[in-house]
Amino acid sequence: MNSNYLLPIALAAVFATGACEHSKSSNPLSPTVAGPIVGVSITPPKLVAPSAGMQVATTAQPVTLVLENAATNGQRPLSYLIEVAMDADFSNKLLSRDGLTPGANGQTTFRLPDALTGERTYYWRARAQDGANTGPFAPIAYFSVYTPIVLQAPQLVSPINDTPVTDRNPTLVLNNAARSGPAGAIVYEMQVSSNEPFSQIVDSLTQAEQAGATRKAVGVQLSYATRYYWRARALEMTQSVQGPWSATATFKTPAAPAPTPSPNPTPSPGGGHVTPGPLTEQQASDIVYATAREFSHLTAVFGSEDQAVNAAQELLLRTIWHLQLAGFEAGRQRNPSGAISNDKLTIRINGSWRSYDIFSLGYAGRATTVQFMEVWPADYQPSSGIAD
Repeated sequence: MNSNYLLPIALAAVFATGACEHSKSSNPLSPTVAGPIVGVSITPPKLVAPSAGMQVATTAQPVTLVLENAATNGQRPLSYLIEVAMDADFSNKLLSRDGLTPGANGQTTFRLPDALTGERTYYWRARAQDGANTGPFAPIAYFSVYTPIVLQAPQLVSPINDTPVTDRNPTLVLNNAARSGPAGAIVYEMQVSSNEPFSQIVDSLTQAEQAGATRKAVGVQLSYATRYYWRARALEMTQSVQGPWSATATFKTPAAPAPTPSPNPTPSPGGGHVTPGPLTEQQASDIVYATAREFSHLTAVFGSEDQAVNAAQELLLRTIWHLQLAGFEAGRQRNPSGAISNDKLTIRINGSWRSYDIFSLGYAGRATTVQFMEVWPADYQPSSGIAD
């Protein structure tokens, strides 16, 4: 071919190419713009969540990454590159997702496609780009994924279902609580109450978990013939995790033992029966004090609480007999808790049953003192007392 003929064709091709390139770079919004575009800057996004050092439970997965949108002075729309790695150098990347569209309200969220393995630390970063210019990565954030400890309620074994116990310091037994996650040392909290709402707790106990089942004796001496309520929950000590309370169980303490009558009691000076008179409150008071004088050995100082309570119970029954001897209708008093009182009695005065607290009960090292004080509404319980 003639070389003179080829030269114009080559020149035309060169000019055509130059025109194409000039068109490509002159439109900053063109998808084929040559970059970077001079003068355009893009700020790094801000990593919002998970923030540095945040802990994410395995039960809250997959993790959602949240970043505050970057800014640009250019005309091209931004997109994001997000990377997640197992090391701060990002040499072991788990995920790299490009072309993410910015979200509304100034934030962009991205939910990882899969759950991450627990008990590990992860690193993530992000940057913005517009196809021609690329912004810097935001400062790296790291977070940990952990397996939470979950404790179930323990199962109460005994005493339950109003079972009578044989002493006033019963042993509470429970089956250990089921748990999941990396639980460490477990301790059980047990509460004993005189009412079901547990607003009148009489003893609160803690016991380290024992093999299979855990048991602990009540630490206080409970009242005789009384229904008690108890419950328990598990506490994980290394991470301070608290489990739910168990269902409530009930039991009943034994009845008070019959008092041992004192052999041949010797009336004390100033004792004796009150002269018969009208069935008034004053007459009843006189009989209460006179009976206490007659059997003053029953209000002595004893070496144990049981001895003091048994002696007071005998004096209470002797007082009831003396009131009946004087013509009163008298008997024992049932407390609101359901227990038969050892220091209160009921007397029918002017046609109405009335309840009186006649002792301040003694205990080891302290004597019982006599009083005559009307208390809550009477709940009469028949009793023949103890005769002289």
